[in-house]
Amino acid sequence: MRYAQGGGLTDERRVFREKLRMGAAERFARGEENAVIARDLRVSVRSVQRWRKTWSQGGPRALASKGPASLPLLSDELFAVLELELVKGPVAHGWPDQTWTLSRIKTLIGRRFHKSYTVQGVAALLNRHGWSCQVPARRAVERDDAAVRVGEGDLAGRGMTAAALGAWLVFEDEAGFSMTPPTTRTWSRRGRTPIVRVRGRSRRWLSVAALVCYKAGERSRLIYRPSPDVRPDGRKSFSWKDYRDLIQTAHQQLGGPIVLVWDNLNTHLTAGMRRYIAERDWLTVYQLPPYAPDLNPVESIWSVLRRTTTANRAFADPHDLITAVRRGLRQLQYRHDVLDGCLTSTGLTTAPP
Repeated sequence: MRYAQGGGLTDERRVFREKLRMGAAERFARGEENAVIARDLRVSVRSVQRWRKTWSQGGPRALASKGPASLPLLSDELFAVLELELVKGPVAHGWPDQTWTLSRIKTLIGRRFHKSYTVQGVAALLNRHGWSCQVPARRAVERDDAAVRVGEGDLAGRGMTAAALGAWLVFEDEAGFSMTPPTTRTWSRRGRTPIVRVRGRSRRWLSVAALVCYKAGERSRLIYRPSPDVRPDGRKSFSWKDYRDLIQTAHQQLGGPIVLVWDNLNTHLTAGMRRYIAERDWLTVYQLPPYAPDLNPVESIWSVLRRTTTANRAFADPHDLITAVRRGLRQLQYRHDVLDGCLTSTGLTTAPP
């Protein structure tokens, strides 16, 4: 293969393709058919035909790799310098926001190395060195990374305590859902923009508190409690008694001690909640560092729910919203692989010490 500006196969892919060709050469010598070889090697019949023709003319040596098609404009050493510049971020190079685009990287290469790339060439260069276009994660400006690192160490200590006691490591978080979906698409006649009637006010109609429970050697669990915002007592969020009842339900279902990890919500720190925690020897509570939602796997549960159940849907009424959220949470209760993946995304594990 030959691509402009040094594109093409990496060294690993060239070695892999050479092994395929050499394997095909051995089967050519045994007289096997092209279709059979293509099916076993998972390549096209056309490629096997081309390899057979080359093999018949020059033998196995003719199928050996000829090396890279061309030398890239940026060597590996220069790309390492480019990576250091990219890590600084676009703002450090004069752009107004924090997103790298191919055109911006193309401009940066011209400024830094005085080399001309096309946008397609920049994409090939980045892909060849393990870069890809991704959706960035959001992180609060107020976040104290030093405090988060200390919190991660404390959380690891709590995890070892949970393993030593045979306890469940339980994460808690709450979220609100409104009538306005994240994304909505519908069919309509070309040139006429369709209109979907939704609630104009942005207040949420449903609050959900959820617990994700992990223990080495056990299947992960999801326990949740929804609550509509219109409550008999006039309260618009969960009270400490609601959290108390949810924790008590989890203790009954899990049948063992609990190490609970949650954020610094003021309801979690009330006198009644602290008194309830102190009176339960089976319950140990740990607060997450401020502005560190990426350490809580329940945040990923809300993300999955909004990308699947509530995405691209215009709810007819609050009852429709409540039914959809309940259905999505029930489905997630049986998706233990998804629950485990939410924990993996935090970088934490439940492996015993």
